[in-house]
Amino acid sequence: MPKSEIVLRELLSLAEIEVNGSHPWDIQVHNDLFYERVLRDSTLGLGESYMEGWWDCPAIDEFVDRALKAHLEDKVRNETRYLFQAMRAKILNRQSSKRAFEVGVKHYDLGNDLYQRMLDKRLNYTCGYWKDAKNLDDAQEAKLELVCKKIGAKPDMKILELGCGWGSFAKYAAEKYGASVLGLTVSKEQVALGMELCKGLPVELRLQDYREVQGEFDAVISIGVMEHVGYKNYLTYMQVVNRCLKADGIGFVHTIGGNKSITTSEPWSDKYIFPNGMLPSISQLGAAMENLFVMEDWHNIGPHYDPTLMAWHANFEKSWSDLQPKYGETFYRMWRYYLLCSAGAFRSRTQQLWQIVFTPIGTKQPDCRIS
Repeated sequence: MPKSEIVLRELLSLAEIEVNGSHPWDIQVHNDLFYERVLRDSTLGLGESYMEGWWDCPAIDEFVDRALKAHLEDKVRNETRYLFQAMRAKILNRQSSKRAFEVGVKHYDLGNDLYQRMLDKRLNYTCGYWKDAKNLDDAQEAKLELVCKKIGAKPDMKILELGCGWGSFAKYAAEKYGASVLGLTVSKEQVALGMELCKGLPVELRLQDYREVQGEFDAVISIGVMEHVGYKNYLTYMQVVNRCLKADGIGFVHTIGGNKSITTSEPWSDKYIFPNGMLPSISQLGAAMENLFVMEDWHNIGPHYDPTLMAWHANFEKSWSDLQPKYGETFYRMWRYYLLCSAGAFRSRTQQLWQIVFTPIGTKQPDCRIS
């Protein structure tokens, strides 16, 4: 048995994962080059080799949950590659205005048909709120209601949404609360479909980088955008919010977050799913808010993302026969790997989902904090 196989088998055993075992979380290896590739390329090699059919696993979400809890990623990290990535991230602003639209083209513009099949009826592409929900539609509507309550949505309220997706929040806030919403996105496909869905409502969706927006609003919010902002731009983001908020306004951020501060993207996700993506930490966001805002509420609903992702995966699998002719087998393996790995990350508590309410310094504490 080659040394690389011995080493990787021993590492996997730390997470009680067996090669060619019988448990749902065990991996079935089809190519003996797999072991050396994973030891050399870490998570990038693991993801790429799955896309190429070198291995399979009945329950990738359970595999990832176990691997992360055992900290296997740290044990196989390629230090040379990591140092190169860290140096590149230090020199470059990978989330600059010029690069901002890259994720729109490569991810969000993939095809509205894909997202309409995978997501809920309102097209929410962020974590649902499952406290009293029995299905994905209910969980996503509960999330939208939770956001509206936290910002005190009311008639004629002017809301700026930095990263509006297909307008799911904007439509809900306008229909139920009579608010007017300006939403920004880096996806032309989201603008096209979102404006169609919001027709007749006081909603405007724009293809625009958040740094360019002007105006004064009662609330400035983002639901699933901070993951694209980047550590070099967290302060800039908060300065934009501060600039656009009325003196008695309220800010709100709904974001995936990590347990430690990082300055580089996860290699596989960066290459195939979210170019230039990066998860913020508590300390990074706190530093960006310092001297600008009072943090009113910090609510972690991370465990709610696991069932959300599993519901998306179920919808994707159910619809694959219709999507397959357009997207192909490699995309299928890539996309299910992305969804199931993400579910495993939240199940392991490696990733969190924070909802943060904050106000300008000197503002009276709002009555709408709900956790």
